[in-house]
Formats: sequence, C-alpha cells, structure tokens
Amino acid sequence: MKIYTKTGDDGNTGLQGNFRISKSHPRIISYGTIDEANAALGIVLTNSLDDDIHTLLTEIQNELFLLGADLSNPNLNDTKNRVSLEMIERLEKYIDKFESELSPLTNFILPGGELAAAQLHYARTVVRRAESQTVLLSEKDEINSNCIKYLNRLSDLFFVMGRLINKRKNVDDIPWKI
Repeated sequence: MKIYTKTGDDGNTGLQGNFRISKSHPRIISYGTIDEANAALGIVLTNSLDDDIHTLLTEIQNELFLLGADLSNPNLNDTKNRVSLEMIERLEKYIDKFESELSPLTNFILPGGELAAAQLHYARTVVRRAESQTVLLSEKDEINSNCIKYLNRLSDLFFVMGRLINKRKNVDDIPWKI
C-alpha cells in the first residue's frame, strides 16, 4: 500500500462511512490539532521520564488516536471507537494522584523548568487549542460530547504533570510576576 492516494489532491478528505469533506472543515481542523498534540507527546517521550509518567503518556497517545477516530466518524449511532466517560474519570484520578505530590498553587506559574516539563506545557497549549476547535466543531455538527470533556481534563493533567516532573527533579515553579 502506498502512502499517497491522490484522493485528497482536490482539497477534500475522507471520513469514516465514505463521506468526503473539505480539508478546511472544522472536523478536520479538530482532529488535525489532536494529531499535533500526539506528536508533541512523542517529543516529550524522548526524554528520560519516570516509569509512571512514561506509561501514562504512551496510553494517552493511544487514546488521542481513539479521539481522532471518534471525531472522524460523524455517525453517532456507530458506538465503536468512542471517547468514554471512564476515560475522562481515569484522567481525573491521575490529576488527583499527581496533585497529592505537589504543594498547592498560590499564584500563576510560568511554563518551563525541566525540558520534559516545558514540552508538556507546550503539549497542554496544543490540547487547549484542540479543545477550542472541537467546541467550534460541536457548534456546527453533533459530536460525542465526551471528546470536549476529555480534552479539557487532558490539558489539566499535562499542567499537573509538568509541575510534577519539575518537583521530582527539584526544580521550583516559577511564579508569574507583574
């Protein structure tokens, strides 16, 4: 099988169910940005990470593929490959677990510190953009509402994980100063 098909040369692409839409459609923009977030995680994973963080990020990469599959299927009657409430609750459990290792925030912090933490903060901003674009899509087309919830929790998780990586490497949060 060749990597190129030439079927998208006219500016359209295929969705599940043999639908074709413009590559500028909000659906394509949404899951394209999710793909960008997944690539950003691939960069984070090139770092030496604690096993729990490495394992979780690899699991999230797989879930981001599932999220893209969910958004690429406009037929909501097809329940295969959908983001579930259990996936969202799992992210919440990790947020709570990792936050228990951190001191409470008393002010805004600047993204940075260890390279992996800074890269996670970048991935967080990509996920926030994906969330916004998925909200825009939901205003145009009906989608699985769990997709938006998942992205919202995921950006929170990446924020907490960035802080956690810094703490485990003895790097202090950098407070925002005005």
